[in-house]
Amino acid sequence: MATLLVPDQVPSAVEDAEIIRNAVKGWGTDEKTLISVLAHRNAAQRKQIKQAYEELYGENLIKRLETEISGNFEKAMYRWLLDPIDREAVLAHVALKNGDYSVIVETATVLSPDELLEVKRAYQFRYKRSLEEDVATNTSGDIRKLLVALVGVYKYNGVEIDARVAKHEATLLNDMIAGKAFNHEELIRILSTRSKEQLRATFNNFREDHGNNITKRIVGDPTDEYLAALRTTVRCLRDPMKYFVKALSSAIKRAESDEDTLTRIVVTRAEKDLEEIKEQYYKRYSTSVDQDVAKETSGHYKGFLLALLGSEKH
Repeated sequence: MATLLVPDQVPSAVEDAEIIRNAVKGWGTDEKTLISVLAHRNAAQRKQIKQAYEELYGENLIKRLETEISGNFEKAMYRWLLDPIDREAVLAHVALKNGDYSVIVETATVLSPDELLEVKRAYQFRYKRSLEEDVATNTSGDIRKLLVALVGVYKYNGVEIDARVAKHEATLLNDMIAGKAFNHEELIRILSTRSKEQLRATFNNFREDHGNNITKRIVGDPTDEYLAALRTTVRCLRDPMKYFVKALSSAIKRAESDEDTLTRIVVTRAEKDLEEIKEQYYKRYSTSVDQDVAKETSGHYKGFLLALLGSEKH
């Protein structure tokens, strides 16, 4: 369930564009007005506002806002104003430049096969290269094998499973993990080609037959990027809600807050399932995402995130 709050009666895109223009022209920028409009419009409405603004004023709204606002607020607003599929392509590109492989794993495993295909098309259109090409260029060794496999496959997305395959592959995974063969081609094949429902059945068999969740068995050097990516892969495939809850908590409560991760999760999930993530967060930590975000962020960035979180107190 989404947290985005859109008014029952929304002004026309032209009216919204005029309100935004008044908020950015002159000596100061009225950030609260920007938030009151843009943080309460869905993706289709934001697209219409961008088109209306460019037709009325002959300039790109995103580029104008880049000159008016700054810091984490500007970065969050930029991501929010992108088309959702184009946003995923941009996030993947930035992640590859920064070596943040967890974002590539999220893109490849949390999105549906059709969404991933759209992201790959958007990536090619924007960067004139394939996502697979850039993943391969910016990685090496085991992590390249895993990530290229994850982004390169169009998986089956149905609910049907093969119980015998699930039991057999749970045993295969156990044997490979017991032997510390974390980079085995069969392990990568199973994770990258099986459907989400099939893999969940396999992970359930693994726990029942071998006495532990699979992620608890993927242990080794804590600085090993491949093992970290492998654990993230399994977590995203097994229970993406639980993954996002833990990632949010880590981003907020770290000694130095991880604004990139916080922004990414709030912006990408606000129109999808952020309400469910918030509910699970409260059950796990006995505190709300809204309270923790309000405590650890500040200024218009804080106000913008709280608006996307559906908080009435921003």
